[in-house]
Amino acid sequence: MMIQWTNYAKKLGAKGFKIMESLLLINDPVLNGTVISIELPNEGSKLDFESQKNGLIGHLRGHLHNHDITIEVIVNESFESKRSFNDQDRYNRLHEINPNIDLLRTTFGLDIT
Repeated sequence: MMIQWTNYAKKLGAKGFKIMESLLLINDPVLNGTVISIELPNEGSKLDFESQKNGLIGHLRGHLHNHDITIEVIVNESFESKRSFNDQDRYNRLHEINPNIDLLRTTFGLDIT
């Protein structure tokens, strides 16, 4: 199933349907009997996926020789911030990326707060 899922995603990508390709490859679908569950990050992604779902189902049913396959879309909008960043944390991260930011800060007399 995963091979055909990936093949269909690549086929869509080659045709220029990059959004649908990324939705198909965003995470691995879960097969439970004949029901394939895919988890998407938001309702907008679900709407995009639903509009192209019939082509995917047709591809999977034909290549897997199973006409009972259905796809269930689960929206998981729960995003928990692991850490809240303050100004000093942001500055430290930027300083790691480019140490010259300290020169910029001192030249223009900028304060972190």
